[in-house]
Amino acid sequence: MPRATGPLAGALARRAVLLDGGLSNQLAAQGCDLSGGMWTGRVLAERPDQVEAAHTAYAQAGAEVLITASYQVGQHPALLERGVRVAADAARAAGHEVWVAASVGPYGAVLADGSEYRGRYGLTVEELAAFHRPRIGALLAAGPDVLALETVPDTEEAEALLRVLAGTGARAWLGYTVAGGRTRAGQPLAEAFALAAAAPEMIAVGVNCCDPADVLPALEAAASVTAKPLVAYPNDGSVWDAATGTWNAPSVPARWPVEAWRTAGARLIGGCCRIGPDRIAALAARLA
Repeated sequence: MPRATGPLAGALARRAVLLDGGLSNQLAAQGCDLSGGMWTGRVLAERPDQVEAAHTAYAQAGAEVLITASYQVGQHPALLERGVRVAADAARAAGHEVWVAASVGPYGAVLADGSEYRGRYGLTVEELAAFHRPRIGALLAAGPDVLALETVPDTEEAEALLRVLAGTGARAWLGYTVAGGRTRAGQPLAEAFALAAAAPEMIAVGVNCCDPADVLPALEAAASVTAKPLVAYPNDGSVWDAATGTWNAPSVPARWPVEAWRTAGARLIGGCCRIGPDRIAALAARLA
């Protein structure tokens, strides 16, 4: 069957759509080596069959959107295209409707030093746009259903991404990584979400790779400035330690008040780092 029978935006107008979970943790569970600066991109380069297997695990868990392994891939057009193709292969074999979202990670992700959780790289909006333009061009040429502009830490990078997409006719969602009611760079969330409110390319806005406790206040801030569908896919509440390359897990498991997120306007809901297929399957049951 085709991977999807209609635009994702149309589905969001009718119902909530389930995203997948963390690709890195699933690849690690499959025994893959994620060391080095390219992270999941290394597995995409060396073992694309393992990436497809990870996508398949999420599709079998009920995920309706598969996010590609291009988050930490720099300006490597062939590898970016491969990420879309591998996800599309898994989507076509899923047995149910599945969309492919091409991951556009922030500039900080390519630095592989944790700076996507800080932002403010010292680059201008124009310089950030110049970095993202060829990556986005390569991903769009591969034909995904949507772009996932994800883990964006500040408004400067959001502005650069929106500038690259302006007038392209592409469809994308924008996910900030947030903490304490602000972007990781410290900007007010209403201001951050307002940047995307009038952009026709944006089919949804929201947050990802943040503590679940930060999701609802962020969604409420987004809903105050835009009527677009909202997106929420937090991690499990762990904190990334860039120095050791490890996650520090919370002492108490984080609550996932999914019903409150839906009431606030969330229509794209899933998980990010450390959220595996079992959690996505449980989330599928809750959304159903």
